[in-house]
Amino acid sequence: MPINITMPALSPTMEEGNLAKWLVKEGDTVKSGDVIAEIETDKATMEVEAVDEGVVAKIVVPAGTEAVKVNALIAILAADGEDVAAAAAGGGAAAPAPKAEAAPAKAEAAPAAAQTPAAAPAASPAPAAASGERVFSSPLARRVAKEAGIDITKVSGSGPKGRVVKSDVEKAVAGGSAKAAPAAAPAAAASAAAPTLAKGMSEDAVLKLFEPGSYELVPHDGMRKTIAKRLQESKQTIPHFYVTVDCELDALLALRAQLNDAAPRKDGAPAYKLSVNDMVIKAMALALRDVPEANVSWTDANMVKHKHADVGVAVSIPGGLITPIIRKAELKSLSAISNEMKDLGKRAKDRKLKPEEYQGGTTAVSNMGMMGVKNFAAVVNPPHATILAVGSGEERVVVKNGEMKIANVMSVTLSTDHRCVDGALGAELLGAFKRYIENPMGMLV
Repeated sequence: MPINITMPALSPTMEEGNLAKWLVKEGDTVKSGDVIAEIETDKATMEVEAVDEGVVAKIVVPAGTEAVKVNALIAILAADGEDVAAAAAGGGAAAPAPKAEAAPAKAEAAPAAAQTPAAAPAASPAPAAASGERVFSSPLARRVAKEAGIDITKVSGSGPKGRVVKSDVEKAVAGGSAKAAPAAAPAAAASAAAPTLAKGMSEDAVLKLFEPGSYELVPHDGMRKTIAKRLQESKQTIPHFYVTVDCELDALLALRAQLNDAAPRKDGAPAYKLSVNDMVIKAMALALRDVPEANVSWTDANMVKHKHADVGVAVSIPGGLITPIIRKAELKSLSAISNEMKDLGKRAKDRKLKPEEYQGGTTAVSNMGMMGVKNFAAVVNPPHATILAVGSGEERVVVKNGEMKIANVMSVTLSTDHRCVDGALGAELLGAFKRYIENPMGMLV
C-alpha cells in the first residue's frame, strides 16, 4: 500500500511552512531516519526525516513551494516490493486531503473524491483521541464537524494513518455517534470575550496618501507576520511596567579582560572569549534565582513559578529577529554561556535552530548597546513576564564621595508584566541584577 508523506508540524504552533528543498528524488530508496527535505518555518529551516522505508514514487509538492499546510500530502512512498508506478497513481488518488486544503470549494463540489479514503479496504478505523489529544484531520472535516456541532475528537478516522476525513464526520452526524462538543459553547464565549486585534489602515487607504510610482510593495513574509502578531497581542494584553537603572561597568570590564587573558588555548585559539552580553545573561539568570517571585509566567488560572532561569537572547537576523534560549543559565559557567551563545547565534542567522531552542524561556535579554543605543524599552514576549533592555556602556561623569569621577556606565530598562511582576518586585529584581554587574566576582562563586 502506498505510504503518504505529509507536511509535518515542526512546532506546536506551526500551521504552514515552505518546502525549501528536496534532498531525494523520485526513484530514490529511503530508510527510516534519512533526511529527505528541508522545511522553512517563520523562524528556522529544519530537516525532515523519513519515518517509513520505501522508494520515492512521487513528489507531490515541488521544492520552493510556499505556504504548504500542515498534514498536506507532499510525497508518496512505494512500500518494499510494491510497484512504484502503481503506488504513485494509487497514493495520489487515495489522499486528496491536501487538495481539499488548497481548494476546499472544489472538494465540496466533488464529494466522491473526498470520500475515497473511506473506500480503501486497507484503511482501518483509528480509535478516537483522548480528550485534549491532537486529532489528525483534514481542514474540510474540521469545518464540517464545527458546522454540525460535533466533537471531532470522538470521530474515528478512516483516512491514511487514522486521519479524519469529511466522510467520517458525515457518518458520525448521520449515525449520531458523536455528541455535540461540550467545549464548543465556552470556546465561542471565550473567543467573543478575547480582545480583538486592531488592524492597521487598509492598503488602499495608505496608498491613497502617496503619489503613484513613489513606492514599491514588499509582501510580508512569515517571520514578519509572526512578529507583528505576537507583539501586537503583547501590547494589547500585557500591562507593561518599566524600571530603569544605571550600572557601573568598570569592575566587570576588568574581570572580563582578566578571564579572557587566562583562557586556555586549543589549536592556537582561546577556549572562550567572553563578551559583556555573556555576563549580562549570567547576571540576569542569577538575579532571577535570587528573586524567584519574578521568575514566573502569567496564566488566567495560575501563576507559573519556574525552577530555573531560561534566558532568551534577542538575535537580529535578516527580516526580523529570533530569541534562542540559554537553558538553566543560573547553573552554567560564563565560558559555557559564551560558547553556547556563539553556537546559537550562528545557527539563528542560518535559520538552523530547532523549535525547542527558541520557544519558551522564562525571561529575555535584548542588547542594542553595540548599535550605540543608550537606552530603550523592550516589549515583553509571552510567556515571559520580564525582558531586559540593555543600552551601550559609555564613559560618564559620576559623583563619588562628593567628587566627580569618570566611570563606564550602562543603562538598563526592565519591562515587566504588571499582572505578575509589579513595580516593587521589578525594582528588587533589577537591584539584584545591578549588584552582580557591579560586583561581578559574585558570578564566579
